[in-house]
Amino acid sequence: MTTVALPRVPARLGRFVLRMFRPHIYVTYGLLWVLALEGSAVALSGTAWRPSGGTWIRVVSVVLALLFLRMLDEQKDFAYDRVHHPDRPLVTGAITVAELRGGMAAITVVVALLNAVLSPTAVLLILLALGYGLLLVALERLSAAVAERQLLNLAVTYPVQIMLGLYVYLSAAASGTVTADWRAVPLLALCACVFLHFEFARKTAWEDDPGAHLYSQDLGARGSAAVAAGLAAGAVICEVVLFGADSPLGLLPCLMAALPVWGTWRFLSARRGGWPLPAAMGFVLGSHLALIAWAVVLP
Repeated sequence: MTTVALPRVPARLGRFVLRMFRPHIYVTYGLLWVLALEGSAVALSGTAWRPSGGTWIRVVSVVLALLFLRMLDEQKDFAYDRVHHPDRPLVTGAITVAELRGGMAAITVVVALLNAVLSPTAVLLILLALGYGLLLVALERLSAAVAERQLLNLAVTYPVQIMLGLYVYLSAAASGTVTADWRAVPLLALCACVFLHFEFARKTAWEDDPGAHLYSQDLGARGSAAVAAGLAAGAVICEVVLFGADSPLGLLPCLMAALPVWGTWRFLSARRGGWPLPAAMGFVLGSHLALIAWAVVLP
C-alpha cells in the first residue's frame, strides 16, 4: 500500500500548493519583497544594484519559507477550519498531516543547502525563521488567547516576517552585497508597514463575520481603517527618511500613497462591505516595484 501511495504524494502536495498557496500571489510577493529590500539596501550606499546569484537564492528561500508557514498554518488551524472552512484540503482529506510535514521537512533541507552556498549566517537566519514558525504552534496550544484574539495573534505571529526580512538583509550583508548601517531599521520598518497595511485592509469590514477573524471586530470598522491608513502613512514617512534626500526620483515610492488614500475614502464613504482590496494590493505591488525601479535607475 505504501509503495503505491508514495508516487501520489507530490501530486497531492502540488494540488495543495496551487489551491492554498496561490503561487501568483505568494511567489510574486516573495519575489518583489526580496528584490525591493536588497535593491534598496544596496542603492542607499550609492552603488549600482543588479540581482546576483545570491539574490535568487534569497528569493527562492523566502518563497519556500512562506510555503512552509502556509503548510504549518493548515495544521495549526485544523480545529477552526473544521467548523468555519470545511472545504479546506486537510479537513476534506485531500492532504494529510504526514504529507504536509514531509513537505515541510523537504523545504527545510532545501533552504539549508541553498543557503550553505551563501554563508553559515544565511543558514542560521533562515532556519531561525522556520523554527519560530514551529514555536508559534506550541504558543497557540498553550494559550487560548493567542489563538483566539486577533490582535494578540498578530503581535505574536508577525515577528516571523521580521525574521525573514532580517534574513534577506543580514545574509546580503554577510556576503558583502550590502553595507549594514542604521538605515536597516527604517528600511525594514518600511517593508513592515507596507505588508501590515494590506494585512489590516483585507481584514477590515463594516459587517461582523465570526468566521473571518477580522481586526474590525476588535477595533471597530473606523478604528481598523485608521490603523490601515496609519500604516500606509508610516511607509511613506520611512520612504522620505530613506530616499527623499538623494533625488526627486527617490520620492517615487511615495506616489503609491494615492492608493491607500483612495481606499480609505472609499471604505469610509461606503459604510458597508470591506476595504477595497485592489487598492491594498496595488499599494503592496506598486510600492515594491517603485523601490526596485529606484534601486536600478538611481545609481
